[in-house]
Amino acid sequence: MPLPLAEPPRSLCLLRLSALGDVCNTLPLLRTLQARWPDTRITWVIGALEHTLVGDIEGVEFITFDKRHGRAAFRDLRRRLRGRRFDVLLHMQTALRASLVSLAVPARSRIAFPRGYAKDLQWLFARHHAPAAAGQHVLETFLAFARALGIDEPVLRWDIPLPEAARDFARRYIREGQPALVISPCSSMAYRNWTVEGYVQVAEHAVLAHGLQVLVTGGPSALEREYGQAIAARARVPVTNLVGRTDLKQLAALLARARVVLAPDSGPAHLANAVGTPVIGLYAATNPDRARPYLWGEYVVSRYAEAVEAVHGRPVDRLPWGIRVRAPGTMARITADEVIATLDRLLAGHAAS
Repeated sequence: MPLPLAEPPRSLCLLRLSALGDVCNTLPLLRTLQARWPDTRITWVIGALEHTLVGDIEGVEFITFDKRHGRAAFRDLRRRLRGRRFDVLLHMQTALRASLVSLAVPARSRIAFPRGYAKDLQWLFARHHAPAAAGQHVLETFLAFARALGIDEPVLRWDIPLPEAARDFARRYIREGQPALVISPCSSMAYRNWTVEGYVQVAEHAVLAHGLQVLVTGGPSALEREYGQAIAARARVPVTNLVGRTDLKQLAALLARARVVLAPDSGPAHLANAVGTPVIGLYAATNPDRARPYLWGEYVVSRYAEAVEAVHGRPVDRLPWGIRVRAPGTMARITADEVIATLDRLLAGHAAS
């Protein structure tokens, strides 16, 4: 099918398996497609964990691909799609595994990232490519797929369904009338993590200066549990440690009920953005212009530019877009004082509004 499309497709498949933050950043594209083409049948091939967060969105058929099952996952996907043919496939993940998955999705038109953005030869798995633009946020690179189809007006809407059971869970821990700071201290990549000492200082200030509740959240990994235990133990104020004790719907409900979220470049930062909660994002290892919580750039605390120049010897604008800094101690460039000042500014600004 030639692009841009002259009329709405009858069926469209969106391929984005993971991770949590990228799935959250995919939702405005999904909402844009739904708003422009309400009669198009949309199928989303998605990872098993991420499905637990968004799999109850109305009007979308979800097909899970669980990479833990290896070749059996590929066989199951081919079985479920046997005899089907989509008008359009949006191949939105650059990992080689995802490109192999895309081969199991029959489609008349296949769209991938442009060559300058894609990795692992992903552009070879599609005839068409989303338009390229320098200096884009990840969410905007996803919306470029809509532009490739001929849709120029994006819908910045997430609308993750939150069941009442998840809301009840959040109400048990964030009391009515008591605003809360939720700290999600860890990323899936350890080099993005800030210091325990920094989180402790911010937690103490949040309680003593602003009367906030403080909760720490995270997944069940050993490092996340270590962070949660250390922050709760070292802080001289009450800290509720919920690390490893929430599923994704419960986490989303907690973040939605929070007054503010503090996190590095991580899935929970983007999840908080998706549920409309202000986020203080901590960036030194990754580029906030590319990966910040999309709606909350004014509250990013960034030492990225100085970290890049210190490690690579050149300014950001002379290096590849989105280059990362993995050197030990990079995130420690961020000071507790500047995070505390950002928290004060956020709370004062929102109180005034």
